[in-house]
Amino acid sequence: MRFVVVTGLSGAGKSQTVKYLEDMGFFCIDNLPPVLMPKLAEIVSANMKYEKVAFVIDMRVGEMINELSDDLARLKEKGYEYKLLFMQASDEVLVKRYKETRRSHPMNSENGLLSSIKKERKLLSGLLDAADVVIDTSDLAVGELGARLRDIFSEDTKNEMAINLLAFGFKYGIPADADLVFDVRCFPNPFYDDELRYKTGNDKAVQDFVMSGGDARVFLDKLCDMLLMLFPLYIGEGKASTTVAIGCTGGKHRSVTFVNKVYDALTKAGYSVNRIYRDIEKGRKG
Repeated sequence: MRFVVVTGLSGAGKSQTVKYLEDMGFFCIDNLPPVLMPKLAEIVSANMKYEKVAFVIDMRVGEMINELSDDLARLKEKGYEYKLLFMQASDEVLVKRYKETRRSHPMNSENGLLSSIKKERKLLSGLLDAADVVIDTSDLAVGELGARLRDIFSEDTKNEMAINLLAFGFKYGIPADADLVFDVRCFPNPFYDDELRYKTGNDKAVQDFVMSGGDARVFLDKLCDMLLMLFPLYIGEGKASTTVAIGCTGGKHRSVTFVNKVYDALTKAGYSVNRIYRDIEKGRKG
């Protein structure tokens, strides 16, 4: 029996997450009072028809959300293993989503929507800290969310931990869900080459330019060595996913190059890896 407990900020994508989990064979119970979770786990465990179960618990249960941590502890005391998935997004994105849908926020603060979002974020901060998996949907397309969930929870993955390599531009902000962040702005920048400026790190000419200096190759080797040392330790600790973010100025040239090079090394080592080029279509600076 596999249990996933889904929680997080209102408007961060929990409803879409439930749809993807159902497609992956999970039996999903939405808007569950947390006190019922241990008993329901016992009931569904007795029914061998259900091998994968997801409980969705969020602010719709009101003040009972404060009991979730204790009920998770009781779930573990009863011998049920679970992964806690926390969905989040930036304040700006959440405000935009609520304005587009014209729905009211469950916190419904008299001080306005942004105040409600900040209040909920503070209230759920303990669950965020305790989460096994955190997905920030601020910059994720719907299809990318599905791919991320399949990487983490699908039984078809080759390794026991979902690995995401994310290329980004510092000018657009550091990814909120990154576990490890590396800065490659110190290496040759193709932006200043007229022939390469409008290409990306997916083009061989750009890759050759970025890797032309010996320091870039030394950095790549040391980075790959470190990741190949860390990942077995993460898996041993039960970590469900990790996101390695590599950033340059605009997320188009250097970061994409290094993500591709690291991807090649990790797949050669037998890992299943997901590549994300977050900012490759934004702006023109590399």
